[in-house]
Amino acid sequence: MVAHRGYMLNYPENTLIALEAALRAGACAVEFDIHLSKDGVPVMIHDIDLARTAGLDRFVYDLTAGELQQVSVHEPERLGDRFQGETVATLSQVLDLLRRWPRAIAFVEIKRKSLQHFGHEQVVNSIMNLLSPLLERCVPISFDALAVRMARDRGAPAIGWVTETWDDEAHALARDLAPQYLFAEDSCFAENQEPLPAGPWQWVIYDVTAPEQAMAFAARGVSWVETKAIGEMLQDPQLSKRRCG
Repeated sequence: MVAHRGYMLNYPENTLIALEAALRAGACAVEFDIHLSKDGVPVMIHDIDLARTAGLDRFVYDLTAGELQQVSVHEPERLGDRFQGETVATLSQVLDLLRRWPRAIAFVEIKRKSLQHFGHEQVVNSIMNLLSPLLERCVPISFDALAVRMARDRGAPAIGWVTETWDDEAHALARDLAPQYLFAEDSCFAENQEPLPAGPWQWVIYDVTAPEQAMAFAARGVSWVETKAIGEMLQDPQLSKRRCG
């Protein structure tokens, strides 16, 4: 199972504490998001601005990595002040954490807003340069097909494409791209219970928060489910067999 932005249900998303909590809960993989700071440093955060996670009217690309590491992204509106002081982490810090969990897989999402602001070359190169020592278990993923093509060209043995919809056009792009992992929202396949289209990929479906839904997707050919409630999901008697550690 994949922990979506870490143990997002109970911790501030995309923080070191959320990732470590997910791994301690038994997640086999974690997913997190990467933007670039003003000075071109890859940092872990989902939104391009700091309003939702920190209550600040600032953009990530307007602040240096040093400045971002002074910003508490504890999600005050959702979680109050419980996690005050959990700051924006750099990708380097995340990789240091992953080195302590040598069996964990990381799905590293390259965010489109940074690609638009800095350009594909700078963003992909900056991220891939850092991932290089751990590429056997760090998988670059993105909604942007060009970004993951570039990651593959720069040595990624596995890539993941995230599709917003599932139709003939998306299926054709998936066949052409042939990612090792294909991500889609659960709503893309909610209308029927047929097996998901097969290909050279493993399906990753998000955000699944009910054990019975996870097992239903598994029966339809889904290899991974991504969840914000990793601890709760892995307490289920059937899903607990899939714990890692």
